[in-house]
Amino acid sequence: MHISNFIRNFTNHPVLFVGTGMSLRYLENSFTWDGLLSYISNKIKGSDEFYYDLKSKHEKNGEYDYSKIAKDLEKEFNDVLMSDRNGQFKEINDQFYENMKNHINISRFKLYISQLLSNYIIKDSQQHEISELKKVRKNIGSVITTNYDSFIEDIFEFKELIGNEILLSNPYGSVYKIHGCVKDPSKIIITDDDYGVFDEKYELIRAQLLSLFIHNPIIFLGYNIGDNNIKGILKTIFTYINPNTPQAEKIRKNFLLVEHDKGSQNTEVTDHDIDMSGFSTIRINKIKTDNFLEIYKHLADLNLPVSAMDIRKVQNIVKEIYAGGNIEVSVTEDVDALKNEEKVLAIGSLKTITYEFQTKAELMENYFKIIDESNHQLLKLIDKHKFQKNQYFPIYAFSKIQSELESSVELKGNQNEKITNIINNATDFAQEHTSISGILQDDNIVQSKKNLAIVLGIINDRIQLDTVEEHLRTYSDKKSTDYRKILCVYDYKKYADEHEMINLASSGGSIVS
Repeated sequence: MHISNFIRNFTNHPVLFVGTGMSLRYLENSFTWDGLLSYISNKIKGSDEFYYDLKSKHEKNGEYDYSKIAKDLEKEFNDVLMSDRNGQFKEINDQFYENMKNHINISRFKLYISQLLSNYIIKDSQQHEISELKKVRKNIGSVITTNYDSFIEDIFEFKELIGNEILLSNPYGSVYKIHGCVKDPSKIIITDDDYGVFDEKYELIRAQLLSLFIHNPIIFLGYNIGDNNIKGILKTIFTYINPNTPQAEKIRKNFLLVEHDKGSQNTEVTDHDIDMSGFSTIRINKIKTDNFLEIYKHLADLNLPVSAMDIRKVQNIVKEIYAGGNIEVSVTEDVDALKNEEKVLAIGSLKTITYEFQTKAELMENYFKIIDESNHQLLKLIDKHKFQKNQYFPIYAFSKIQSELESSVELKGNQNEKITNIINNATDFAQEHTSISGILQDDNIVQSKKNLAIVLGIINDRIQLDTVEEHLRTYSDKKSTDYRKILCVYDYKKYADEHEMINLASSGGSIVS
């Protein structure tokens, strides 16, 4: 079956189960479990021999027990740092003793792992693929990961859940960090002892995850077919559910393992039998490929009635109602009679209830996130809004994502008119500047004119659009007119087609083409 047909059959938001292979694919400074332990051993010993001794000690039938290797390495690492207070790991010792001063005992070994994996570097060659991965997030219910780094929650902008938080939080729009996270080194699970404690406490977490596995499609990314994490999940499910029932068959159909095969452009999903020692053989779906773009494309195009983030918002509202929060509950047959309070949850017939998710202001504040996700479902609602001619609104990028907007032509006309007015009513007074930072640092330009200088620099092609994008993404006040003005000019310059461009001389003598 082609991957597009497989994903098209999803009726609920998929859950991603993300392993080390994803970090290795996208990050410069990432490690396999073996690679991480080897690197740390080499840092304290100066050669690989100590690590080889540990591997030899914990090898059985050609397989290495990395949790036991990690246990021995942790002891050696901590002993070395204890005897060398101000050596190459002085910073780790500083953290350790500062924690101890506050009665917090965190292993130096885990502090170092946290430091090592915190500042990740994205591979330049994978920027485009990561951009496509971001578009998937609107359709993803949750992410489960055994990775310590924060890469996946950062690009999805999901909340990470660590330890007991997994049991107490809303799963939608969350990343379950089941083996811990660099943001809380005390919760990192890596040694034999850690796994012993984890297994004792895992039953409640297992129940939480089991609910996700039963009701949602599960896509494994960054694991290989023999990975113990996958086998563990399958054992968990089919311990509680008879493998020969219709429910078990439904779960199996929802499982997809994406196995990396360098250079392959395969797009076909096939059946694969996993032999579980001491358990029955379990059949799952597998695609072996290097063409992750094709998978991301079809996940992003998945058309579900409500986005995963909408569900999270609704669940949070209901939770706040239960908690006696600041939400007024109204029972009415006339939805139009409801006041426009901070949050409104309407439950009723699709014929009578209209759900308008983001205001015009929110669409502008979330401009880049919407583009990153290519969120065409959300953008359909632009036609529901009423716009004044004097309002700034960036329509060009949105109209490329959602080509069926009836208001597109009118809004483009409004946007062009606003830009034309800027050109006609301002002298291009900062022509010597080719960067935003140069304008902001120029004391000869009064503060109230700096944003106008930036706008004119963009219009007249002196300031590169990638630096404008960075400036807008990090802009402190995205509700301000200055932000909206720069955004509209950026949107026009980057996304307007040639026939849509203004051809007008600015008052400073420059041409807008």
